[in-house]
Amino acid sequence: MISVSRAYAFESAHRLTGVPPTHRCSAVHGHNYRVVLTVAGPVDSVTGFVIDFWDMDAIFEPLRVQLDHRMLNDVPGLENPTAEAIAVWIAERVAAALPGLARVTVYENADCWAEWTPL
Repeated sequence: MISVSRAYAFESAHRLTGVPPTHRCSAVHGHNYRVVLTVAGPVDSVTGFVIDFWDMDAIFEPLRVQLDHRMLNDVPGLENPTAEAIAVWIAERVAAALPGLARVTVYENADCWAEWTPL
């Protein structure tokens, strides 16, 4: 079993609605998000891949378009767009197309991230 990962980036604004108005993240602010999708599985004996990175790109690109340079609170399903919520939102939308999805990691910055893993 091998795992492979592919990183993507998008820039967006958001505000957290589940925190008190005095919390600094209740105000509109932005992040340069980094998303890492990890797929685990056997290496195909013909292609030599677990999954082709280009296939991963094609699966993630429609989501990147929905998220990039947007106010995340306006994206259906991301009304309170925490890193955790974004990770779940992405996982729910790519899991069927990415058999072996092992992890979705959403970085708000180099020091803060959330990871989704299947149960």
